[in-house]
Amino acid sequence: QVQMVESGGGLVQAGGSLRLSCAASGMPFTNAAMGWFRQAPGKEREFVAAISRSGARTYYSDSVRGRFTISRDNAKNTMYQQMNSLKPEDTAVYYCAAKAISFYRTTYTRALDYDYWGQGTQVTVSS
Repeated sequence: QVQMVESGGGLVQAGGSLRLSCAASGMPFTNAAMGWFRQAPGKEREFVAAISRSGARTYYSDSVRGRFTISRDNAKNTMYQQMNSLKPEDTAVYYCAAKAISFYRTTYTRALDYDYWGQGTQVTVSS
């Protein structure tokens, strides 16, 4: 049984930082491309960042590029997202996602590409 558990969300002032983690189990983590998505109240879920199974390739949405950094530790079956210079518009529930079988250096930006999802962690940025 695949489990994806996010942690690290919370309340932070604008300009602050948070680090999200996503611990995966029940699947070969090194085969999986990973991604972060977010959903704000009243809005659709949107892509934030993605990382290839090797970790060699990353991709970001325009809204977070230069502020967020996605990474992974395959030895720990864990993915991370360092979020700096946070803005109120970053407020959302953040979800991690896994595509179980992926090409070695490919990142995926569409939600429908992913097979497994975490339960989400709330990030609130106050102005």
